Amino acid sequence: MHRTIFWTVAALGLAACAPAAVKDTAAPPAAEAPAEAAEAAWTFDDGAIFPADRSLTRPESGVVLADGTVVVVDQVNGLTAISPDGTTRPYGNFAAAGFTHLPPDNPSGPNGATFEPDGRHLLVADVFTGALWRTDTQTETTTKIYQHPFGINYAHRDSTGALWFTQSTENAPPGSETRLFAALDMPLTDGKLLRIAPAADGALPGAPEEILTGLQFANGFAIDESRGKLFIAETVGGHVLSFTVNLATGALSDRAVLAPVTTPDNVEQAEDGMLWVASPMANQVLEINPDTGETRVAFSAQTEAGAAALAEFKRRGEAGEPRAALLGPDVWSPMPGLVTGVIHRPGGGPAYVSGLGDALLKIED
Repeated sequence: MHRTIFWTVAALGLAACAPAAVKDTAAPPAAEAPAEAAEAAWTFDDGAIFPADRSLTRPESGVVLADGTVVVVDQVNGLTAISPDGTTRPYGNFAAAGFTHLPPDNPSGPNGATFEPDGRHLLVADVFTGALWRTDTQTETTTKIYQHPFGINYAHRDSTGALWFTQSTENAPPGSETRLFAALDMPLTDGKLLRIAPAADGALPGAPEEILTGLQFANGFAIDESRGKLFIAETVGGHVLSFTVNLATGALSDRAVLAPVTTPDNVEQAEDGMLWVASPMANQVLEINPDTGETRVAFSAQTEAGAAALAEFKRRGEAGEPRAALLGPDVWSPMPGLVTGVIHRPGGGPAYVSGLGDALLKIED
């Protein structure tokens, strides 16, 4: 579903940061400054607010079921299902599994949602509470399978059965949300990528092993098993990193900067192998070639006010000044909220730009 014209993306880098630690790997090469882009394949005008009643709460990511139903994370319900006609309903019976949302002191933050290799189960990571939920899409039942001491941004199960997840920072209730945004305000190096070895059938996951440490806000990631690669977004570091991954052991090697990206967020790998990476501060979604790092703007809703906020964000980062106060409507307008990713339907069909607002943007293929 990708258009054939490619443009190099305008991605303003953040301030220079200390490199993340990884076991037995070399330091990454210095990334070249990206060139400026003139236009994007999709714009806000190509889409429509979905659902039209704007009844979602923080739909950060999601998946599309075989019948076209979009299932997104939702701060109130855990997961919410949106039918093709825009009708919504709670999905997965999270309340029965012990899910609670108790703002303002102890909010839940369902964040990353991804299919397991069986195509039946969904993993849902909670970036505020550290809970990892598993939802059966055939029975619509949910189980909490792991509790991390800090928030989990995104989780993925590989073909060996191992569980991988990112810890953006050391945020925990109460005050988890405040601590999370503090890690976006000024650089902190307590982000991690962790892995839980495969468990026996039916067994709950064991203790995690730290695979990557020292990350400045670890965020979304993708494991490309055909290439033997792992790609991870380091949001405050301002880039997407690439590693060679050994699935049997979890070891990473050949660390490199695949592409510089301003505030990279979700990383989704489309059916053609291309990486789709959201840039909330740029109000864009980028498409990155996993082999070369060549990058184009796939979607942009950036305005003049947003571009000015982005430039100020860069200036403050270079000066070592706080930046979180810039995360306001000037950045994400006309989108419903900060852009965090794109949801593709397998086999083609509409794409959905996700974010931290009250709706998606639906773009017809």
